[in-house]
Amino acid sequence: MPQQDIVKIAIQMPGAYPQLIQLDQKKPLSAVIKEVCDGWNLPGPDNYALQYADGVQTYITESGRCAEDLYKGIQSSDSGVRCDSLKQLACVSTDVTFAQEFISRDGHSLLVKIVEDADEAPLIMTHTLTGFMELMDHGIVSWENLSAVFIKKIASFVNAKVLDASIQQVSLAILESMVLSSSSLFQQVKQEVTLERLLSHLQVTNQQIQTKAMALLMALLQTAGDADRQVRMNIIHSSASVGDEMAHYLYVLQSVTLNHLEPRMRMPLDSYNQDQREILHGLRQAAFETESENSLSHERRRSLCAKEFKKLGFSNNSNPGQDLLRAPPGLLALDTMAYFASRYPDAYSRFVLENSSREDKHECPFARSSIQLTLILCEILRIGEPPSETGSNYHPIFFSQDRLLEELFCVCIQLINKTWKEMRATQEDFDKVTQPVLFLNCFCS
Repeated sequence: MPQQDIVKIAIQMPGAYPQLIQLDQKKPLSAVIKEVCDGWNLPGPDNYALQYADGVQTYITESGRCAEDLYKGIQSSDSGVRCDSLKQLACVSTDVTFAQEFISRDGHSLLVKIVEDADEAPLIMTHTLTGFMELMDHGIVSWENLSAVFIKKIASFVNAKVLDASIQQVSLAILESMVLSSSSLFQQVKQEVTLERLLSHLQVTNQQIQTKAMALLMALLQTAGDADRQVRMNIIHSSASVGDEMAHYLYVLQSVTLNHLEPRMRMPLDSYNQDQREILHGLRQAAFETESENSLSHERRRSLCAKEFKKLGFSNNSNPGQDLLRAPPGLLALDTMAYFASRYPDAYSRFVLENSSREDKHECPFARSSIQLTLILCEILRIGEPPSETGSNYHPIFFSQDRLLEELFCVCIQLINKTWKEMRATQEDFDKVTQPVLFLNCFCS
């Protein structure tokens, strides 16, 4: 009975008699080529290669032979053979040459079919997903070629409450790559993956699941539009330490989110912008109970506004917008003041009225302090700096606040007022009261 690994093939070369050889498929390809060259007395077998004569005339390589074997093994009716073939596939798919050979046989479509059918045991499915991910990483096949059925199935693995952790880990990684590859896939993934389930992955004790879930969340955040960026959560499990990779993702998520504030930080106030002017005058109106301004003459109204802007602590009280031309902090300073006035109106009024009643030399200037504080917070939070590839320094308080910068501002501006009173500070003490080191404790939570 002939051995299954031995086959007879004919080999031809221009100018030479064809050879009929028995090819041992387990023998290294280099040894086969040497034997063929010896049969024709050709020196330097390393300079020769075998090529198919029929069909697509591709060169025969070790990768090609391996790809063909695994392609057949994956379709075996024996689950053990399928499992071993898929396990080996997951390992060798990191090689781009093998990946090209396997994909040329439409092997990736076999993997997609296995996932869509979802009939295999967890171990086989894990190997399938891992091999698929490795193949796709080479960029040979576009992510956009994937079917909606496949995307829904991967998302269902992530959404499942009870499923093998290895399957969920690879599925999270696949979805991350989808999100980063195109806006259309981002929309599909966003619709399929529930935020509640994703947040639950961030609170498990399995750090690999945590890390992959964080990577997917970060990808969604980076790709999202403004309406999708209100994502905050407590992601640090109280009983688990944060690993280096997880700390890096937390740092990057924090950086990416805070950097959405950069355009406002670098944009000075536009005195011709009606919306900005209304916000500015809203600060004054929220602080002081003024008589109906519509009944006042232009000069009387102008004088009243200047007086009240001075009490608010603006240097250019006749044209307070001039104070907000400095960028950074730009319009962020206006944003933080407006947030404090609307979110904590009592604290805002108390700050302004307390200082309005003090002697001039001991008044704490709200606007000047706010502008300087906003700049300090931007520097501490590194707003505008791209994330470092090795950074891992994140603020835990970031993940418990929807408006971190604004909330920190509200705490720190009251700290400035408190410190100012305790020091009985004057304008000459402004730099001492607003030293950045005084606000660092606000980041501990």
